[in-house]
Amino acid sequence: MANTNTIKIKQIGSPIRRPESQKKILIGLGLGKMHRVVELQDTPEVRGAIAKLPHMVQVID
Repeated sequence: MANTNTIKIKQIGSPIRRPESQKKILIGLGLGKMHRVVELQDTPEVRGAIAKLPHMVQVID
């Protein structure tokens, strides 16, 4: 099981035809290709970035 201080996110939306700012947020999260999964520290900054892309990323268990 993952550490309680980390969060796993999966990219479920394509960055094609999205604003440049959304593409940069994806890259900042370590994503950019479909179905990629990353595990990041669960911080307010990461949560805020996820909140800006609810149509492109999914929090997984």
